[in-house]
Amino acid sequence: MTECYIAPPCLEVLRELYRDNDIVVVDKPAGLLSVPGRHPDNYDSALTRLQAIEPETRVVHRLDMATSGIMVFGLHADSHRALSRQFQDRLVSKAYVAEVWGELEKESGEVELPLRCDWPNRPRQMVDHEQGKSAFTRYQKMNSLNSHGRVWLEPVTGRSHQLRVHMAAIGHPILGCSFYAHEAARSAATRLHLHATKLAFVHPVTTKTLAFDCPVPF
Repeated sequence: MTECYIAPPCLEVLRELYRDNDIVVVDKPAGLLSVPGRHPDNYDSALTRLQAIEPETRVVHRLDMATSGIMVFGLHADSHRALSRQFQDRLVSKAYVAEVWGELEKESGEVELPLRCDWPNRPRQMVDHEQGKSAFTRYQKMNSLNSHGRVWLEPVTGRSHQLRVHMAAIGHPILGCSFYAHEAARSAATRLHLHATKLAFVHPVTTKTLAFDCPVPF
């Protein structure tokens, strides 16, 4: 997102899935920023809405504005630090569901293509085998509800736009993607059909494993 971009207002509710004294888990709607942008008109976000309830709320990870689904936030410095470490060490289990252009031929597979920012066209990312950072995604074909493909995605790494770029790179761009889909795929949906449907991690204080599932809205 460039500095001059102003996000349209998001009128959907930020639904809480879980809250205790240490963390809060939410279902972020598509169209809502994860954190506020630099422009004053981009102040509304999942983080600022949660800080209106608990000012000490801290962001641990992000979802693209166009992506919906599960996010976890720390409610104090210690929980934020412990959760952030889990994400950095790739100890968190994450899964997404996407609706893509065309039916996948393989039942499952892996995409390992290094990514870097396409600076002249930022925030777009691009595959670059020389300067890109490693990016690894596992996918599994799902039963489709219509003529488009449906796929379960597990990002091993967490690069910006990783799932969008990887699916487009193998010829199955995500429907409604304004950055990487061709016109037919882009216009096939009114929003990006990418949803963070599952998140599992160790509670930063109780050390119990917590797992959350969130139904796909498309």
